[in-house]
Amino acid sequence: MAARTPRAHWFLLVLTGLFLLIELAVHGLTADPAGGGTGARSGTAPLAPELRGAGPVLTVDADGTPHHTNLPAGLTALTFDDGPDPRWTPAVLDTLRRHGAHATFFVVGARVNEHPDLVRRILAEGHELGVHTFTHADLGAVAPWRRRLELNLTATAVAAATGRTPRLMRPPYSSTPEGLTVTDRNVLRTASADGYVTVLADHDTRDWRRPGVAEIVRAAGPADGAGVVLLHDGGGDRAQTVEALERILSAGGSFVTVSAALGLPTAAPASAGARARGLASRWTQAGARWTARLLGWLVALAVVLALLRLAVQVAAARRHSRRDRRERRPRYLGPVSIVVPAWNEAANIAATVRSLIANDYPDLEVIVVDDGSTDDTAAIVSRLGLPRVRLIQQPNGGKPAALNTGIAAARGELLVLVDGDTVFEPDAVGRLVQPFADPAVGAVSGNTKVANRRGLIGRWQHLEYVVGFNLDRRMFDLAGCMPTVPGAIGAFRRRTLWAVDGVPGDTLAEDTDLTMAVLRDGWRVVYVDRAVAWTEAPANVRQLWRQRHRWCYGTLQAMWKHRRALRERGAAGRLGRRGLAYLLVFQVALPLAAPAVDVYALYGLAFLPWWQTAAAWSGFVALQLVTTAYALRLDRERYGALWTVPLQQFGYRQVMYLVVVQSVVAALLGGRQRWQAVARTGLSETVAPRRTTVGSAGAK
Repeated sequence: MAARTPRAHWFLLVLTGLFLLIELAVHGLTADPAGGGTGARSGTAPLAPELRGAGPVLTVDADGTPHHTNLPAGLTALTFDDGPDPRWTPAVLDTLRRHGAHATFFVVGARVNEHPDLVRRILAEGHELGVHTFTHADLGAVAPWRRRLELNLTATAVAAATGRTPRLMRPPYSSTPEGLTVTDRNVLRTASADGYVTVLADHDTRDWRRPGVAEIVRAAGPADGAGVVLLHDGGGDRAQTVEALERILSAGGSFVTVSAALGLPTAAPASAGARARGLASRWTQAGARWTARLLGWLVALAVVLALLRLAVQVAAARRHSRRDRRERRPRYLGPVSIVVPAWNEAANIAATVRSLIANDYPDLEVIVVDDGSTDDTAAIVSRLGLPRVRLIQQPNGGKPAALNTGIAAARGELLVLVDGDTVFEPDAVGRLVQPFADPAVGAVSGNTKVANRRGLIGRWQHLEYVVGFNLDRRMFDLAGCMPTVPGAIGAFRRRTLWAVDGVPGDTLAEDTDLTMAVLRDGWRVVYVDRAVAWTEAPANVRQLWRQRHRWCYGTLQAMWKHRRALRERGAAGRLGRRGLAYLLVFQVALPLAAPAVDVYALYGLAFLPWWQTAAAWSGFVALQLVTTAYALRLDRERYGALWTVPLQQFGYRQVMYLVVVQSVVAALLGGRQRWQAVARTGLSETVAPRRTTVGSAGAK
């Protein structure tokens, strides 16, 4: 049946990634909109001469003509920026209430969305509200569309919280009219066109610098003086401001809102549309906050699990390697039959068969099952004319059928199953069968190495085999839950295979399916790292994708097929509660979460301190380098490919987790997948110079 390849999920994956990125960007922009309370602005621009000497309350006509107003004598307008803050705004309000004073609060829209109750309290106690932008952006440094957006989002946030639309505005990083630049004049003109009255200050206390209570009180001006006083109730530690406010109010005076002092209209009732937009803004911001928290916890969980996995892998590998050093010298365990299923393996079959016959195990036979090849596979095997090699030809029935044919024809009790693109080391067979001296062992996994390791893709797969596969196999061996004996190099007892009804053909990962069946039948499955075979890995991304998709989809099939192992006992229970659980977490769940982790990394680059992101990435890569180096040492490999480890983070890792996404979606949709053959270029004899000789069967 033809494969049904789902396509819409890629579109949904991209949309989900964009959604997460947008949500994180919203959170990044609104998480600390007061900028830590700084009153400084970056850059310089020419001053606007027409605004020199202007009063603190301003509007600017479309032609740039300013109109300004001063507060009447004897009136003081206390103004507070950067709130509302859950700690300092209530303290300021309490102080004002004790003295019967009123003030004007220029609020940040993002903080309004977080603390709408405080904004309602401000109005309920007789104070007034003004707009101080949504993210505390420098309006002079952003595009005109962003200026209007900052003001409108804040106005709608206030509308949603209070049902009123503010009329006053104060741009961030502003102080007195004397410091206004030409750019600021344009900002004021935009605000005036949108119906806002700009309120600056006569007295800037610079309390954001926390210069001391006495200095803040002095900067606020004489007790009987008039004017607009600039203070802050958010954006940082405002303890000095609250104490200074107590002294200012205790000194006496008439403290009113800006609108009351000048007779300006109060805030108008907000339209239903403005309130709805404000609610949507609040929900979006809340969703962004929860998204950031969720992804933050997800990243933390992924890091903890990765570190835990690494610690277990390294400890297991160390113990496993020490155990292997204590093994006895290889010995003869009876005749061995090697079964090689072959379908269109003309590029490699000669090298494979020659390497098997050249093995130094004293009694072995090679059975090549040509599974309906359309190339010269069968003819090549016949022309070799090698002793102890039998060729069986049959119509194409798939790899499991070919293996079962070879198993039925084999004479040995011990069977080695080998892919048709694999080249064995001279002592691989002898080492591979040694664990069968223990009658409880039913299957043995060998050590597969990548032969064509030139180029980035080849080197990455080489490292993946050494680190990702073989470290895991050492751990699985000790835990008694080996889920896969690879098709490239694996050995089985004949009676073990008969007990599980031979090689299954109802999944795309027959090696994983078979191994799980062996474990559930009560046999031990072990790993021998010194039984080495070389295989040809995919040479390009397309071929890599096809191979890994088959592996992953087939593994999911096998996991589902053997899910009952979760509640079984003995070897089956170890497979279920250790092996299957491990595969579910580290080969399914974490790869599925990896796109979100990458999106969070982009968020970190944009919104977190660069050195934190760089330190986290460098630490992760350094850990990978150390782990990889240790795995290479255990596998007696050179360290030359280590330089490619940092590059794996950009491309290769993404391909691997997208394979999991594709496989999981295909499995959930129930589409049948067909076998995806990988094109072979041929190992020939080129693998020989790269072999790592570990000795003959008769030598330790």
